[in-house]
Amino acid sequence: MDEKKWLTEEFEANRAHLRAAAYRMLGSGSEAEDAVQEAWLRLSRTDTTGVGNLGGWLTTVVARICLDMLRARKTRREEPLEAPVHAGIADPANDPEREAAFADSVGLALLVVLQTLAPAERVAFVLHDMFDLPFDEIAPIIGRSSAATRQLASRARRRVQGVDEAPDVDFGRKRTIAEAFLTASRNGDLEGLIAVLAPDVVFRPDATAARFGTIGEMRGAAHVAEAFKGRAQAAEIAIVDGELGFVVEIKGQLRVVVALTIADGRIAAIDAIADPDHLEQLDYSILRN
Repeated sequence: MDEKKWLTEEFEANRAHLRAAAYRMLGSGSEAEDAVQEAWLRLSRTDTTGVGNLGGWLTTVVARICLDMLRARKTRREEPLEAPVHAGIADPANDPEREAAFADSVGLALLVVLQTLAPAERVAFVLHDMFDLPFDEIAPIIGRSSAATRQLASRARRRVQGVDEAPDVDFGRKRTIAEAFLTASRNGDLEGLIAVLAPDVVFRPDATAARFGTIGEMRGAAHVAEAFKGRAQAAEIAIVDGELGFVVEIKGQLRVVVALTIADGRIAAIDAIADPDHLEQLDYSILRN
């Protein structure tokens, strides 16, 4: 059997799974089909010789395509206030019977809730809770650390389950930790930095942030503390996608976001985001006294 025929058969064997995943992430049958078709085009242009699990590879590709589509949808579309909450979930004009069957299989109520989630939350929740992908595999897709990805999925799960987002009783403590980190960074206080970092803390910059700071991903409190010593002079503490972090604005324009994952009284992960397209998707508010 030649390679092209084998790839075609393998893709068709995975098509139903890929469409199901895309539908849950996008909430639209036609967009799900578009995402699956784009995955096929990428597969046909890729050397898959070193791919050990083609189904997993395809799921990752579809997830990245869906995330891009969700982010593009967020930036370009403003729905009128009178629009129903489920607007855009199904495409009955496209194929009413097929869309109705698919909506029934997923659950319209679930799709309505998923529609309210931020793109990264939605992808993390769908891939982990519905398709059992581990957080270590989801993290590179959404550009976050595993710890941050776990928190995104957990927050999404609470909303899907109808659990009210109660105020974080530890928010004050977390803010104290974040402020201590920021102060120690500005003052070049190495011991102060190490004191608020978990021993196995991970620092993960996106490609743009890595170029700005000339450092890549690193692990361990000592290494991360050294990297942040004397920095953060222009940073301000902020809420980033519901979690504490820092932002750097230059002439009113957001340039860098540093998202913190705080657990057990220490900073467990630091994600630096500077890619302009990604920054446009983040919800943040600066905390000023």
